[in-house]
Amino acid sequence: MLLLPQAIVDGLLIGGIYITIAIGFSLAYGVMHIIDFAVGEWIMLGAFLGYYLNHWFGWEPFLFLPLIFLVFYAVGFCMQPIIHSVLSGRRGNPVLMGLVFTFGLALMFRGLALTGFGFFSRSISSALAKGSWFFQFGDLFVTVPYIRFAGLCYALAITGGLHYLLKKTDFGLAVQALAQHKDSAGLMGINAKRISSHVYGIYVAISAMTGTIFGCIFSISAQMGPDLTVFAFFVVVLAGMGYLAGVPWAAFLLGFVQSFFLIYLSPAYTLLAVFAMLYAILLISPKGLFRKGV
Repeated sequence: MLLLPQAIVDGLLIGGIYITIAIGFSLAYGVMHIIDFAVGEWIMLGAFLGYYLNHWFGWEPFLFLPLIFLVFYAVGFCMQPIIHSVLSGRRGNPVLMGLVFTFGLALMFRGLALTGFGFFSRSISSALAKGSWFFQFGDLFVTVPYIRFAGLCYALAITGGLHYLLKKTDFGLAVQALAQHKDSAGLMGINAKRISSHVYGIYVAISAMTGTIFGCIFSISAQMGPDLTVFAFFVVVLAGMGYLAGVPWAAFLLGFVQSFFLIYLSPAYTLLAVFAMLYAILLISPKGLFRKGV
């Protein structure tokens, strides 16, 4: 019981990381209906851009987030027409074609990263990584590292920003209309291709910024992508495919499960517990925790 408060706090902090890994992925699926196997590689590329900017200029990595957003937004915006061409230009199942294309994209990015960055792990230097808050309540102790708290704040800011964008702006209304029914949205004068390009650009940019935050907390490498893709997919499926509001709750649930296993049991069984939980929940509710997924 002495470790219970720390387990809860760690679950919240870990869940914050998973929110940022999965929320852009969920947004892209909700609009484009594409399962992007390259989400981990977008995070990896953003992490390396943050690493080199930090290495060259020596500034706090959080200061580079706007620049990283703009760079990867442009990349994603330009990439989406290619994905659209792949999905619509061939016969067959568009979802399957999207899986194959993004899987190939992930392999290409990983190969290029291994060639350019090598096999060695790196970490991004941040002043926030050097300290933590320490709280004591009688016999109970809780430690909150500055950098992980900053990551949680970043996750909440991204979640709040997307909520405002989708609920309070004309662009958000167009995104919701497109997600609900593409043909009807087109009849209302919504340019589906352009909106999809903006959405994919936002998704890629959020993923890249997350890579920089991730690199301040953990080590990064050219081979980090597949594990992050697995966790992003887990959170999105658990929340309900395309149901953006469920992502934070699913991410925190995953964070709590991982934290409790790390503290009370064995890290070796964490993935087993995570996927057993996913399997059990999907047996009961195939559309996710809130039964609102696609």
